[in-house]
Amino acid sequence: MSEGVAAGRVVVVTGAGNGIGRAHALAFAAEGAKVVVNDLGGARDGGGASAGPAQAVVDEIIAAGGEAVPSTDDIASWDGAERLVRQAVDTYGGLDVLVNNAGILRDRTIVSMTEQDWDSVVAVHLKGTAATLHHAAAHWRARTKAGHANDARVINTTSPSGVFGNPGQSNYGSAKAGIAALTIMAAAELARYGVTVNAIAPTALTRLTEDIEVMKQAAESQDLSPEAISPLVVWLGSAASREVTGRVFGAVGNRITVLEGWVNGPGASAESRWTPEELTSVVPNLVAKAAPNADALGNRRG
Repeated sequence: MSEGVAAGRVVVVTGAGNGIGRAHALAFAAEGAKVVVNDLGGARDGGGASAGPAQAVVDEIIAAGGEAVPSTDDIASWDGAERLVRQAVDTYGGLDVLVNNAGILRDRTIVSMTEQDWDSVVAVHLKGTAATLHHAAAHWRARTKAGHANDARVINTTSPSGVFGNPGQSNYGSAKAGIAALTIMAAAELARYGVTVNAIAPTALTRLTEDIEVMKQAAESQDLSPEAISPLVVWLGSAASREVTGRVFGAVGNRITVLEGWVNGPGASAESRWTPEELTSVVPNLVAKAAPNADALGNRRG
């Protein structure tokens, strides 16, 4: 393994047994990081568990001359997330980078959604990100209080579905939108401890997206491999990214964009409290002046 931009850094990657997470783990190891490869080993919808996927990625890293250990802890559990962070610290003496990538899909329209569909997806994506972030942040805060300096990174994974919207993914998109918001707030909270927090909204052809026709068509004209996403994540996990925090990045093939969030648009004020009747002539005019919502790919409409 090379002495690259992540040389000597201790990195945890969740959902690293397949797809984008696997690509991240291999890319960090290739740049000299010591990697904790976390994956529950479940199916696309979250069912089942197996130690095989995480171990396979670890074996691949070791065969290439890198350092890695497997983890099958369930990050949707507060205790599982704590064990994962502790494993990194106990095995390698610290934690420098947390990459929250684990996820499942149970796509339904809101009218067809079951409680279990909702709870399972939100638990893995949103709670799983918050849980690992909480325990990693507690570790970095303790180091700060003990007089140690941190140069730590968190890279969360949101989605175009979460920031732009995609019908049929109300559970997944809601969780991913929450991750984008969590990223911005955590960045503000953890700056005092020497921690940056950013997120990516990747588009790639993986086992979660391989049966989506529009994805298969898009992959014919551009590189939608998971490996195309990882260079940005590795850079965000490096020392070079120290000044970048609280940002969400789009990543599609070889194109990187900085996503621009909610901002105040056209507005109106009144001398006294509005009446509902008055708003009939106000709100439609404001909406007409406002920029339209982006399409599902993040492009401006109109």
